[in-house]
Amino acid sequence: MSQSRLTELTWREVRRAGEQGIAVLPIGSQEQHAGHLPMGTDTLLVEEVLDRALAVLGQEPSAPEVVRLPALPFGHSPHHLFAAAVSLSAATLGAVLDDVLDSLVTSGYRRVMVVNGHGGNDEIMRLAVKRFALRARVTVAACSYWTVTADEDEDEGEAGRPDVTPGHAGWFETSLMLAARPELVRTPVPARTPVEPPPLFDHPPHPGLTVERHGEWERVDGSTDDASGADADRGGRLLDDRVRGLARAIRAFDAASR
Repeated sequence: MSQSRLTELTWREVRRAGEQGIAVLPIGSQEQHAGHLPMGTDTLLVEEVLDRALAVLGQEPSAPEVVRLPALPFGHSPHHLFAAAVSLSAATLGAVLDDVLDSLVTSGYRRVMVVNGHGGNDEIMRLAVKRFALRARVTVAACSYWTVTADEDEDEGEAGRPDVTPGHAGWFETSLMLAARPELVRTPVPARTPVEPPPLFDHPPHPGLTVERHGEWERVDGSTDDASGADADRGGRLLDDRVRGLARAIRAFDAASR
């Protein structure tokens, strides 16, 4: 496998890589993550998962050629502006993704994968991918890193706790950060004070409903669940599961789009 960083290639190398390779774009956010995680948590985690996945693929001689783009560090985060965030509107983020995809196609790529690290980007990213494939001769894939798992350890629960995955500044993200970037986690992590009634965005009153109520994020102090039980060892296993899952997803995308 040949893997490169777009930033370090010459334009001729970019063109050659585009003939057979896959361009991979990680996208994240800059937003509050309660009082114990840094603003760039989503960007840091998606980069960590992607870079480790590419390292796994790099050990396989028949793996695809991949060009890793710099991470887009800003996402759609208006719901976190009550505290602090650098947010793009949905229209702006969609336009940025359109422009990046357009640029890659013009530069010779016909296969692109977007890997997301922030829940607020997910719907916008998927819509951008669907819309772009309708107007350009390109095969585009998209995923959020927490949705791709290796599934090998499902019986042992290594895919995580579904009720709080991915959550926000809670048990899942804090466990991953304790494994990946422990120096950036402010410890001890305080227990989350329960609120009544529970927020509707996290506990909709009926399955299948999406419900948003004004002021909910501020009322829960910027997190979805209690992170005080987060654990670096469990976080390492959760991280490894997503790494192997993303490596498989990239490999599958390559096989299906040649």
